[in-house]
Amino acid sequence: MKKIFRFFIMLLVFFLPFASANAQDTITITDIHGEVEVPKNPERVVSLDNRTFETLDQWGVKLLAAPKGLIPQEISYATDDAIEDIGNHREPNLEVIAAVEPDLVIVGQRFAKYYDDIKALVPDAAVIDLNIDLETPVDGNYGQTLVDGLKTPVQQLGEIFDKKAEADALVSDFEASVQAATDAYNGEDTVMGVIVSGGDVGYSAPITGRVWGPLFDLFAWKPALEVEGATSDHQGDDISVEAIAESNPAWLMVLDRDAAANEGEEAITAVEVIESSQALNTTDAVQKGQIVYAPLDTYTNESIQTFTELFQSIADAMKD
Repeated sequence: MKKIFRFFIMLLVFFLPFASANAQDTITITDIHGEVEVPKNPERVVSLDNRTFETLDQWGVKLLAAPKGLIPQEISYATDDAIEDIGNHREPNLEVIAAVEPDLVIVGQRFAKYYDDIKALVPDAAVIDLNIDLETPVDGNYGQTLVDGLKTPVQQLGEIFDKKAEADALVSDFEASVQAATDAYNGEDTVMGVIVSGGDVGYSAPITGRVWGPLFDLFAWKPALEVEGATSDHQGDDISVEAIAESNPAWLMVLDRDAAANEGEEAITAVEVIESSQALNTTDAVQKGQIVYAPLDTYTNESIQTFTELFQSIADAMKD
């Protein structure tokens, strides 16, 4: 009996380390839908999220498939022939995801509507949706929703891919840029957000949208113009440039949509559009050179790195 007991003890001692290792093979991530069990350091990864491409690329994460046309050329995935192209979010070929047999699929805002379809296609894979619900404010502040929505996925991906130190560094730099932009605003100057697309200047309303809107809450900017019934349309609202100019903003925040959407094609730049507008040239913002242009790839690369760069640009411009 004692021999049998010793034998089982020996077996327990032998297999316990393996059991502990297996218990750590997955971690629990809370995404916009709830809790998801995700494998640690998955080898077969698909990403559809334009907010995380730059981060994953910096960390050397290999992708099996991605919407390559939505990835800026500066990110290596865009030109990696080993990555299968899913196509853009308007007409994606979701069957490509199933064909590469992923362990993990990362869904983001452009592909969020396909979440259920993707889960059905790859029932054995972990599917996490890192989309940000920008229509729900955190403590009454839509800007804080954006901030949390950029920080949390980076920290979660850091856990998944054993890049905690790198994730913490990205978040730290981001938080510093938020504070710098907050401190630089004098609390009095009026601000106008615009989106330049197809040679036209569109009004970007406070609160709504993915870039300028939430920043009015985040930095407590005074809007130069508020329009009833404004939308979050990605090309901006159809408000006349004369009406924009008449509001006489002290600061213009400009997103060049075509710089990212038409990458590689000739398009009139936002700088050219703003500078050639007789109406806008009468504003304090243009006359005083108080214009901040978002990074050129912002429309397709809404990463924490992009917003860190943007916020630091705002801070540098406003503190002078």
